[in-house]
Amino acid sequence: MTQPTAPKRKGFKLFSYFGEIINELKKVVWLTRREIAYLTGMVLIVTIIAGVVLGALDFGFSELVGRIFVAK
Repeated sequence: MTQPTAPKRKGFKLFSYFGEIINELKKVVWLTRREIAYLTGMVLIVTIIAGVVLGALDFGFSELVGRIFVAK
C-alpha cells in the first residue's frame, strides 16, 4: 500500500518558479552597450526611412486622387 503524500504548498512552488526564472536569466548572453547602441541606431534609421517613404507615398496618392476626383 502506498503512503499518502503530503499536499505541496503553493508558496513553495512559487519560490521555486521564481528561482528557476533567475537561473535561466543567468544563462542569457546579454548584449554589450556598444551592440545595443548600434542596433538601436539601426532601428531608428530604418523607422525614419520607412516613415519618409510612407509619407511620400501617402502624399503622392492623395495628390493623385485629388486631381482625378476633385475638379479644379
